Amino acid sequence: MFVLDYVLNGQGHGELGAAMDRVRWDPGYLRPWLDVKTGRQYVTVNERGKLKNYSTRQMFARGVHVPMVANAMTLTKDQWIQFSRDIVKATRQRLRAWSDLAASSTVGGFDAMGKPTFEYQASNDPGEAVQDMDGVIDGRNDTPLLALKSIPLPITHSDFMFTERQIAISRNSGMPLDSTMAEAAGRRVAEMIEKQTIGVETGMTFGPSSSTDTRYTGTSTIYGYTNFPYRVTKTDLTAPTGSNPEAVMTDVLEMVETMQTNGYYGPYMLYTSTPYSRYLSDDYFRSGSTSAVRSLRERIMEIEGIQDIRRLDYLTSGYQMILVQMSPEVAQAIDGMGITTVQWQSQGGLRHNWKVMAIQVPLLKMPYNGVAGIIHGTTS
Repeated sequence: MFVLDYVLNGQGHGELGAAMDRVRWDPGYLRPWLDVKTGRQYVTVNERGKLKNYSTRQMFARGVHVPMVANAMTLTKDQWIQFSRDIVKATRQRLRAWSDLAASSTVGGFDAMGKPTFEYQASNDPGEAVQDMDGVIDGRNDTPLLALKSIPLPITHSDFMFTERQIAISRNSGMPLDSTMAEAAGRRVAEMIEKQTIGVETGMTFGPSSSTDTRYTGTSTIYGYTNFPYRVTKTDLTAPTGSNPEAVMTDVLEMVETMQTNGYYGPYMLYTSTPYSRYLSDDYFRSGSTSAVRSLRERIMEIEGIQDIRRLDYLTSGYQMILVQMSPEVAQAIDGMGITTVQWQSQGGLRHNWKVMAIQVPLLKMPYNGVAGIIHGTTS
């Protein structure tokens, strides 16, 4: 995960940073496409929720300096669409933790490019009720206790390029550009976001902390399910053998009971590391029984509150389980900018650069009492 060049005193610096600064940090302006019928260049931008096409000349007239690209080397709109299709296709391959979180609760609709961090507050549960026969006893006034937290909003990105000659040959021959690199770049971005959500990729630390600014609680860091400091840990999972499904069942029941004791009543998503897969699909026998009527997976799904069981392909170390309450007070997906492709030129126009980038981070929330609705189980 990297920072997009850098921003100093509100101004972008570096090759791409300067280009983004010229177009007011809207990546839509860095996706110029060629209308083969008119020979004109256009950009498609989002204005108040609607996509609109403007020629580069119209943008210049409005004071937005869209980078001009020689017509022979500008992608057509269909080629941009093909890039986008390849990128979306790549991000949907077994990247379950992030997609589940985004489907459950998403925070968006703000200018993430213009904000280095996202702030939120954790609150206690204030107030009390009193009881008397006449209702005249004064109740004790209470004020909620708040803890200000923040999380960085880094840009996750991956690059690829074509030379001017490669694009010109593609245009003249009628052969489409090889979109392998676009697909690979999209996958790299999506994989990092997925690994960060799980916690197998260390998230960035940026901005204020309680040691530098007393308004904040803790450090402004991105955490995942397996490295969140406020998660509950269970270190006595039983390694499955195929002949002890009841032990695995007991582990899950204990995790659910702990959740409920802490005030989290579901719905839950149960994630498992890759070695669990064969045992979850194996037959479930109770002690003394010889007939199998269901799998271990089916038996666990009968537990109240379990929404689904998911294997995490990037959680490969030993036997691990993660139980998460899928609700906004526990975890949310910050979608500051969806996966987007931008283009700019370098080396006097001889090189055409593309960057696939996104501002998407998991927001795991610390409640005021410091116990989150996330349990991470391991065998030791």
